[in-house]
Amino acid sequence: MNPLFADLPTTIFETMSSLAREHQAINLGQGFPDDPGPEDVRQKAADATLHGYNQYPSMMGIPDLREAIATHYGRFHGLSIDPQHETLVTSGATEALTAAILSIVRPGDEVVLFQPVYDSYLPMVRLAGGIPKLVTLKPPHWRFSAEDLDAVFTSRTRVVLLNTPLNPTGTVLPRESLELLASYCTRYDAVCISDEVWEHVVFEGHEHVPIMTIPGMRERTVKIGSAGKIFSLTGWKVGLVVAAPDLLRVVSKAHQFLTFTTPPNLQAAVAYGLAKPDAYFAAMRSGFQRSRDRLTKGLQALGFDVIPSQGTYFLNIDIAPLGEADDFAFCKRLVVEHGVAAIPVSAFYAESPVRNVVRLCFSKNDETLDAGLERLARALGK
Repeated sequence: MNPLFADLPTTIFETMSSLAREHQAINLGQGFPDDPGPEDVRQKAADATLHGYNQYPSMMGIPDLREAIATHYGRFHGLSIDPQHETLVTSGATEALTAAILSIVRPGDEVVLFQPVYDSYLPMVRLAGGIPKLVTLKPPHWRFSAEDLDAVFTSRTRVVLLNTPLNPTGTVLPRESLELLASYCTRYDAVCISDEVWEHVVFEGHEHVPIMTIPGMRERTVKIGSAGKIFSLTGWKVGLVVAAPDLLRVVSKAHQFLTFTTPPNLQAAVAYGLAKPDAYFAAMRSGFQRSRDRLTKGLQALGFDVIPSQGTYFLNIDIAPLGEADDFAFCKRLVVEHGVAAIPVSAFYAESPVRNVVRLCFSKNDETLDAGLERLARALGK
């Protein structure tokens, strides 16, 4: 067996979701909405299945979707994108990340990552032979400084793996942080693989800025989006990739041996969805923001210290004021004894973890959130 995978533990998401099923818990751990997703987009997928083409589509993605990707990012971010040479469709953002890492990282290359780090990043970097160089982000602001970057960038730095908005912290990097990171990428001639799957799930007072739009980054960024996150259809697994031709050509060669292509009916539906009016995206954000606020107010009323969420489906609580020093033990006790599943943020650290932060998912209907709050109240003896 390959020890890289044989020695990996089961993901924290599967661990907590299994416990949630076993104990009939309210699952505020894994990040998926209760809502089934926009009906018109789902109807397009159904129509395309019944009346459209269901054989192998182009490896790069159907032309309609590639055009839609270019138009969408031109509309929202002012990017000028050649759909023929700068767009790729993958079977989910995780596949896109894997293709990008395997195609760009060479054995011995150093890869800068920010922890808490999404769980698929490190195994893929190591599979490619890369050497992880970790920047540790800490609550409540989860920011990095020039000193942090000085400590990890070297002449061997090849890739920076960025996630903004950031899961699990629910934070959105401001432009000044992106400009700082971009200055290091250009100075050290590094490529940025930018995981932006939450780009549309950003709340009031905050703006998602793709690092590709920062001067010097257009030709050295692989931008990755997710139709599953944009349309609350997490099971669809349709990834949206934009990169300069020289980068995309190599990423697509890895993609061809991973999944090769993505279901054409889903691609057709996503192409339709990306052209939806601004009102759809505003209403989607507003709905998630309302759910965030409902859970935040409920947690604060119970006495939890809530770390503000700027985006994604998630908010975090600081359990240190409760006298808790082990987030995993807290979460396991919460699901087994009180029937609420949450995620310990320490699971997102490769070293020196923060152990006092717990992630909760608010992309649920009011009944689910209220039931979770009732059980949390009982857990606190309130």
